[in-house]
Amino acid sequence: MNVSTEREPDQQTPAKLRDDAKFAAGKIAFFQYLTVAIFLFLVAGFWDLQVRNPAFYSELAEQNSIRSIPVLAPRGKILDRDGRVIVDNHASFSVYLSRENLKWEHLKAIADGLNLDYNDLLQKIHRFDGQPQYVPVIIKEELTPEDLAFVEAHRDPREFPELGLIQAERRLYPKDGFAAHVVGYVGEVSDAELDNPDFLKYHPGDVIGKAGLERQYNDSLMGVDGQKRVMVDSMGHEVGQPISDKEATPGTALQTTLDLDLQSVAELGLGDRPGAVVALDPRSGEILAMVSHPSYDPNLFTGRLTNKDWQDLVNNPLHPLLDRAIQAQLAPGSTFKPIMALAGLQEGVINDDFKVHCSGGASFYGHWYACWRKHGHGTIGVHQAIQQSCDVFFYTVGNKLGIDRIAKYAELAGFGHKTGVDLPQEAAGTMPSTAWKWRNFRQKWFAGETISVAIGQGAVTVTPLQLASAIGGIAAGGIWETPHLVRDAKVPAARRGDVNLENVSKVIDGMYAVVNEPGGTGGLARIPGNSVCGKTGSAQLASNKLLKGTKLGQTMKDTAWFVGFAPRESPEIVVVAMIQYAVHGSYSAPVVRDVIKAYFDKKARQGRPVADLVDYMKGRPVQPIIQQPEKIDLATEGDR
Repeated sequence: MNVSTEREPDQQTPAKLRDDAKFAAGKIAFFQYLTVAIFLFLVAGFWDLQVRNPAFYSELAEQNSIRSIPVLAPRGKILDRDGRVIVDNHASFSVYLSRENLKWEHLKAIADGLNLDYNDLLQKIHRFDGQPQYVPVIIKEELTPEDLAFVEAHRDPREFPELGLIQAERRLYPKDGFAAHVVGYVGEVSDAELDNPDFLKYHPGDVIGKAGLERQYNDSLMGVDGQKRVMVDSMGHEVGQPISDKEATPGTALQTTLDLDLQSVAELGLGDRPGAVVALDPRSGEILAMVSHPSYDPNLFTGRLTNKDWQDLVNNPLHPLLDRAIQAQLAPGSTFKPIMALAGLQEGVINDDFKVHCSGGASFYGHWYACWRKHGHGTIGVHQAIQQSCDVFFYTVGNKLGIDRIAKYAELAGFGHKTGVDLPQEAAGTMPSTAWKWRNFRQKWFAGETISVAIGQGAVTVTPLQLASAIGGIAAGGIWETPHLVRDAKVPAARRGDVNLENVSKVIDGMYAVVNEPGGTGGLARIPGNSVCGKTGSAQLASNKLLKGTKLGQTMKDTAWFVGFAPRESPEIVVVAMIQYAVHGSYSAPVVRDVIKAYFDKKARQGRPVADLVDYMKGRPVQPIIQQPEKIDLATEGDR
């Protein structure tokens, strides 16, 4: 009997079916629980989105579709007294980064494409860390055609979605540094400035005035930026009309007291020589021209100033960033003598009968003080002493007055104090006195020190603007108006000195003789038919004895000064020219003469411009607009 080893099918089926049923039931339960979990997750999300915090998520969605674009306010133009434009604006493009779409891995490629330093770019972006996320970062201004091509080619949202372009009006300054120190320049506010309480209202990225009138009147020139909010699609392209548009408020135009005609004459007259020229109206204090050479190009600062450009400026031994008109503090030399004469007359230590014999020098307190004229001037009074600039005469007057009485009248004229001109960083100069020396050095004043001060040497220093203001006040009869550059500027009331007008007239007579009488040291300032008054001055940078035979002696030559005004009665203009390393004060006289002549030429034309300055402003010098006065032999002119 054969026995089969196979199981009967009907014996296996129930167990297998039971296992399959359990597995299927488990799968069904798993998917049921998963479905419930997903449903609960969706319900919770819906609850959070629609019930708990709808405003938050609505704002996130809006930020994904709305982009804020700055609308930069154009700065106000800077005009001359006749309304002619000195500083303008021009249309340009700037590139910005949207911080909402910023991808840090893109920055290296963006920096390379725009010729930016990668580390500088990172630093610029981090400066905005404290700002709202929607505030963009302008990373480059004044884009070149190559920059524009790069941005247009790469700002596709699939490549660099953070890149954007805005149109802006940037500063356009005259070429060749014309009036650069007066108008100044603009630049991005620095971190150091933002840490200063005076700059609390500014934010990273703001462009502000850094020097000159741009800085002094920044608040009115700057205007208020606007903002445009636009809808963008998923590719980052603008769609439809702006959602909101806050228009920018342009800055206010600034009308200055400058006369472009006189400014151009002063610029051309000074040429490439280091120095300064200041012309002002002594009746009002309005500054008609102000020049400082060497100059710099403010247009360098409107875009991205390269490190090389900056190093070239700061390492230049002639210091082009120094505004010599208000910051160069130099000994005035013999231009100080009119103040000495007025002090002597006012204090009664000299009069019309007072005479001094000059044999080429004089001895005071055991020291020999030489006169600039080796063989002396002979016996002279105050008129001839001013005319011929006799050192011995003024040594004697200074010795009689003493330092404190000299300081009294010098300070009355404005020496040792800022003029209050509406420009930043004006220097005060120095007017020594017994109190000054004790305050600064804890030493007493020695009488022998007064002798050098009496001829504008020693510790006394002035700026060209101070000298113009001081002599202008004397010419106006003892009334010193505050110098200013903006026509509607609020300036302090004039200072009125208690001076005898007869004494003032004697000083003016001497200054008239300097220019117009034989033997005067300032004959190069003579203008036929015009009663120009003036005073030459040569000021040592260091002792000639100390410099003799040294290399410095070949370069540290005397500073040449000339100050002049016209007309003799009721003067309308006073001009100071200072040329460094020029030795003789008479070398500065022609610059003063030319500016004064241009003033009266324009007045004769009833205010019509003397010349068309368009070519000059574009960098092409105009033809000479002044005629030279009669030829004068320089060899006959004095050293003082």
